[in-house]
Amino acid sequence: MARRTSRGLIAAATATVALCTMAAPVSAQPAGATAGTALPQARIFMVNPVQSSGDQALTDGKDGNAAVPESAYTVAALRNLDGSGSLSGRWATVRSDTGASARLADVGTYSRTDDQFEQVMAYFWVNEAQEYLQALGFGSELPGANDRVQPVRINQWGADNSYFTDKKAEIRFGKGGVDDAEDAEIVLHEYGHAVHHAQVPGFGTSPEAGAIGEAFGDYLAVAVGVHAGTKYGWPLKADPACVGDWDAVSYSAAPHCLRRIDEDKVYADRTGEVHADGEIWSRALWDIRGALGARTADRIIVNAQFGFRADTSFKDAALTTIATAQRMYGADAASAVREAFRARQIPGV
Repeated sequence: MARRTSRGLIAAATATVALCTMAAPVSAQPAGATAGTALPQARIFMVNPVQSSGDQALTDGKDGNAAVPESAYTVAALRNLDGSGSLSGRWATVRSDTGASARLADVGTYSRTDDQFEQVMAYFWVNEAQEYLQALGFGSELPGANDRVQPVRINQWGADNSYFTDKKAEIRFGKGGVDDAEDAEIVLHEYGHAVHHAQVPGFGTSPEAGAIGEAFGDYLAVAVGVHAGTKYGWPLKADPACVGDWDAVSYSAAPHCLRRIDEDKVYADRTGEVHADGEIWSRALWDIRGALGARTADRIIVNAQFGFRADTSFKDAALTTIATAQRMYGADAASAVREAFRARQIPGV
């Protein structure tokens, strides 16, 4: 399977991490909003066009609107805006962009040929990710997990790559092929790195920690995307275990995937490349979800990460996750988590 191994390469020295008829509008009031306040209704992709259509023949078409069916779009509310009149709010802010900044009055009209479309996608999906974590109890009964304003820069990286950098704790999305912020799973993957950094500053300073970081980004992308599809009633017509299937149309054969989270790799299959090795850890997380259900699994998985070291090993991170499951949900949950790591042949568990 083709992949862009440059996305999110780990570097210990810098700790910089990387890699129709429209559906009915969806709306909800943000916390603290005045009753009856109308929220901007934005045009976005339902995760991504391949996932919502199942059409593996889609191509980028040089950012052309004709390349993507109208049925790939929906309209959804932009929640938690701060009243500044820009794409800035409680959990996300578009700090800079190319071309003109998106106007809230126009967010329902943008399409993928507009630079502003990626700005809107990034705001919506970063906000959606933090709302998901909040709904799991992070920031209330559990410690907050990146519960802050997350800065993002759109189309300012002059390559087909995106990354999180700990120098400014911001996410930068690139362009080329399918512009990265057009695919919600790429946005969510990079947000996973931001979550890890907020939990353990500088996380990912060893090869195995770097692989865990890539794996969690992939897993979070799938988890939030699937949750959003259920929440809003969006179609899911592509394999959910395939990550970034829209972004990947430019560099992979069909069925297009940046990576998968259901590979059969085991610990002995490590190559030292963090994205490839991450598929070992992400499969364990996927199996935990299958055994315990989404909510229980994700509460355990995210909560355990507060106990990781920046240079953690697979063994130590697995043992911490098992102990977290025991503390939160008891012996049966801990046994299920242990079996998921044993299946990946991670030593010491």
